[in-house]
Amino acid sequence: MTTKKTPAATAKTAAKSNQLHITDTSGKSEERLRAELAGGGMAASAVILTTFSKGTFGELALTEALAVVREQAKATHAGDLSGAETLLTAQAMALDAIFCELARRSAVNMGEYLDASERYMRLALKAQGQCRATLETLAAIKNPPVVFAKQANINNGGQQQVNNGAMAPGSLPREDRKAANELVPPVPKVAATALPCIPISEAAVNVCSTRS
Repeated sequence: MTTKKTPAATAKTAAKSNQLHITDTSGKSEERLRAELAGGGMAASAVILTTFSKGTFGELALTEALAVVREQAKATHAGDLSGAETLLTAQAMALDAIFCELARRSAVNMGEYLDASERYMRLALKAQGQCRATLETLAAIKNPPVVFAKQANINNGGQQQVNNGAMAPGSLPREDRKAANELVPPVPKVAATALPCIPISEAAVNVCSTRS
């Protein structure tokens, strides 16, 4: 025999599920604990989880929902992405189901109601695009893309220089700067010498003056 809950009992159960029980042994104040919960993000996610899951799963205990969120975050920090992969796979399947249903409704309205058919098809294609993006994210997690770094090899007179990227001025170590300076030989200084004076005869002066 099943017992039917009274409205008072139902309200009491709902109030109890909305309460968040926290055990703290660090000696922090209540205000500090509440601030950490608000800024951490996991408590807010637990509240959203219980709110949006109410229609499907009924009343969920907020404390248990926060414990589940923390377990998933702890696994992600440890490098275990199996939970994320499962979530993305399930979401892709749900989006594909939404696409199929919207495409079916578009086909049903295509003969008579073209406006409704077009709207359903637009929504179907949006769901299909989200499904594709979800699968691309899942593929990137399973097989991360490989990055190829560009490298330039310059050979000047037997001395090879490899440039892997731009470096800031003065970023070379002192030994490398000294070796780079030694590659270029210093320019020898030439002493200034006086040029010999060439005497000019009167005939040359006369010739120049005549030609001008």
